[in-house]
Amino acid sequence: MATSLPAANEAHEAVSSFPPFDSIYFPSQLFWLAVSFATLYYLMSRIALPRVQGILAARQQTIGADLNSASAFKAKADAAASAYESSLVKARSNAQDMVRAAHESAAAETERKRKALETELNDRLAGVEAQIAETKRSAMANVAGIAREAASAIIVQLTGKPADPKALERAVNTTASQ
Repeated sequence: MATSLPAANEAHEAVSSFPPFDSIYFPSQLFWLAVSFATLYYLMSRIALPRVQGILAARQQTIGADLNSASAFKAKADAAASAYESSLVKARSNAQDMVRAAHESAAAETERKRKALETELNDRLAGVEAQIAETKRSAMANVAGIAREAASAIIVQLTGKPADPKALERAVNTTASQ
């Protein structure tokens, strides 16, 4: 029989060379498949999947807590932004009021200084005009005398004789009144 076994193995090897596809090994393969599947199913359902489920639940709780915290912070940030905007509007309004008041104050001060300067200049102008009028009046008084002297000198120069004082006085008075 020893010779028949190798001959059977040789015949068997000639038919199929890959054992998993050989029908002789199917029952043992099915048995070990069932054992492996049952063991793997037990390990997964009792150990691995509960751990994964716990991790997912913890992660979901963390995400939910973070979302709630973020929405609370967002609400605080929105409130702070609203308060900032209202304080900014109030500050702008106050600044505009201050600028308007400063402008009005500066305009009033400028107007007051302008009026004071205008009054002072008008007073100076009146003084200068009075001085000019006085100078003109005194000059005009001297002009008549100068005119008499000049006319007398001209007559003496032209005729060689002294001028008649009464005729000279009449001529100067007639010219001055025109």
